[in-house]
Amino acid sequence: MLKGGDRSSKLKNAKLGILMLDNQFHRPIGDIGNKNTFSFPVAYKTVVGATINRAVREADPCLVEEFIKTAKEFEDEGIQAISMSCGFLAIFQKEIQTSLHVPFLSSSLLQIPLISMITGEPIGVITASKMSLTIDHLKGVHALGHQLIIEGMDEMTNFTGAIIEETIALNEAAVYEEMKIVTTKLIKDNPDVKAIVLECTNMPPYVKAIREITNIPIFDSNTLIESVYRSLPD
Repeated sequence: MLKGGDRSSKLKNAKLGILMLDNQFHRPIGDIGNKNTFSFPVAYKTVVGATINRAVREADPCLVEEFIKTAKEFEDEGIQAISMSCGFLAIFQKEIQTSLHVPFLSSSLLQIPLISMITGEPIGVITASKMSLTIDHLKGVHALGHQLIIEGMDEMTNFTGAIIEETIALNEAAVYEEMKIVTTKLIKDNPDVKAIVLECTNMPPYVKAIREITNIPIFDSNTLIESVYRSLPD
């Protein structure tokens, strides 16, 4: 499992690299930062100084240069596709992608146009922070203009304290219950939702919690990464 202080972790034969924010919380299986989440080897690099606050709350454009610099290190090492550990990088998708020569996946929100075509709308989005998810983030991945129902974890103290503020230890059981609370609200208020997208890369460990509430399709950073990985040459 990768910790925020680890600058680089290169697994043999890795074709896909993941740029990690500079944070320290525990990452259970299912989280993008746990190498055991994937059935194939992945490489990791931490973008030093790219904190949750700068990436989520500030959408700091000064981070773009650092993301590109670290992504280019991956390119030089032969990595064939690069993903991010924070869905809020959707706002910088175009700037980073056009600077690279390999596919770049900023966010699970990239899947929204496809989901719209295959399931219909409205589409539910569960985000780490509803107050921080803006029109510019949706524009960045061509998701604006779709009928989206957005619910956030803003008021969920265990999730926010561990993952956004990093002031408490991650309590997986408590976050599991919080994911059920937010999903229940989403479905109760919008029973016609056709699918759910998890914006946050730290949410996939709790897909079972969502499944206790609904059986509609669920898309996240892992579904995106796995589909792109299969497109890469041997």
